[in-house]
Parts: sequence; C-alpha cells; structure tokens
Amino acid sequence: MRHAVLGAGGVGGLIAAALAAGGQEVTLLVRTSHPSEIELTRPGGGIVRAAVGVARRLAAPVDVLWLAVKAVDLAPALAALPDAPAAAIVPLLNGVDHLDALRARFGDRVVAATIRVESERVAPGRIVVRSPFMKVELAASAADRLQEAVEALRAFGVECNFQRDEPTLMWSKLAFLAPFALTTSAAAAPAGDVLGDPAWRSLLEACAHEACAVGAAEGADLDAAAILANFRRVLPSMQSSMQKDVAAGREPELDAIAGPILRGGARHGIEVPATRSLVARVTARRARS
Repeated sequence: MRHAVLGAGGVGGLIAAALAAGGQEVTLLVRTSHPSEIELTRPGGGIVRAAVGVARRLAAPVDVLWLAVKAVDLAPALAALPDAPAAAIVPLLNGVDHLDALRARFGDRVVAATIRVESERVAPGRIVVRSPFMKVELAASAADRLQEAVEALRAFGVECNFQRDEPTLMWSKLAFLAPFALTTSAAAAPAGDVLGDPAWRSLLEACAHEACAVGAAEGADLDAAAILANFRRVLPSMQSSMQKDVAAGREPELDAIAGPILRGGARHGIEVPATRSLVARVTARRARS
C-alpha cells in the first residue's frame, strides 16, 4: 500500500518507521528538509532504521494518509493536501473535535482513530519511544481499507484494535489523556510525582471522573474505575507531550485536550471544576515560562 504521513514528530515518525519497516511505501510530508531514513529507538534500546520518501506536498493520492501533526498545527498543515488525498484519512490527533472539521472537508474518508504512546523526536529523523506500550485503535467501519496497514503495524509491535463504537473509541483516550496531561503540565512533574502527591492525585482523579461524565453524556461507554486503574500502570518517569510543550515554550494543546470537557460540560449541564482549575494552572505556568 502507498502511505503518506503528514507530520514527522514523535507519532508521525513512529508510524512512518513501522509501516516502512513492514514493506509499505511511505512518504513523509514535511515543511523543511528531512532525512530519507528514520532511526527509531525502541523501549529497551533496540534500534530500527527505515527508508522513507520525503516531500513538501502530496503529488498524487495515496491509499492511506496519516495525520500526525499537533492539533494547533492542523489547519495550516492541511494546506499541503488536495481535496481527495487518500482513500482513508487517519488522524492520530489528541482530542475529539478535529473529526468534525476534517469530515467537513474530506467526508467519509476520515477514519476515527487514536494512538497511545510516549514517542519523541529528538532530532530530525530520530525518534525515541519511551513508553512500553504502543497502541492504535481504529473505527471498525474502516477495517477493510486498513487491514494491510494494521498487519504491518502489528508486526512492528504496535497493538492495533478495531472499535465499533466511535464515541467510546475517542473518549476512552481523552478521559485518560486529559487528567494525565493537565496534571503533569500544571505540576511540571512526571507521572510518579503527580501520583505520589495526594493533592495532585486528587485533582487527577476528579478530572478523570469529569471527563467520564461528559464522555458518557456524549454517548461513550466509559469505565472510570478502569481508567483510574490505568494510571497505576504508568511508568513513574512518564511525561505528557503537553508538559514538554509548556516547558519548551511551545503552544500546548489545551483547547484540543481540555476543550471538549469544558464545552461538553457546559452543553450537558455537568460541572467540571477540577478540569477548569487544572487549565488555569497550566495557563499560569505557561505564562511564567
């Protein structure tokens, strides 16, 4: 299959390397020069090198287009795309609101999907996967279009599942990500420090319950206890990408990650004070940075 990956950061580099290592034809769409080989370091230190094509714009439609830019960069990045860039468009962005925006332009080519991983670009073409897990979930309606790609990802060690319930697919990740990203960013501390501090842990758990309540109102089937249990399995050293963005002075994905909870809470009459408090704290820390 022919693939294009828009975005060469931690997620885009991982997806491109995994597909290319599995024999798929992959082109990275980038705005600046980029090496034609990706060097990816797995957890534990194993190194994979995969050759990819590099282009500034998509010259011809592909089978699958993977969108792996930050939510704050999505609108300008789409300028590099024609109106029918691929048979399947798979956005691996944080949040949920991007699906409506993408479908307004590309229709049913857009496949609901999420990725869970801590993957970081440490230099152009050099990706380090820091989490022991790499997990992608995709809407079951696209199983036929994506089966070959999923097999390549699985062969690389990426856990891939198809999910029939789109709201549950999207909100299951957000209900975990929002508390994790907001607390680690507000505290400027890794997961172990947040979970080991009673005050921060209380805010994290309250935010998770708020996200689950809003997600349920949006039609998702969520288990708050299971989501909270997942935090106990996180590596103590794990950091969120939002935390890294705030520390580096980059614009964080506050609206993409917290916005659906805040707006959904207002829409459904659900109070979300912990989420509001964490957003205020991240905003204040960003201002200090």
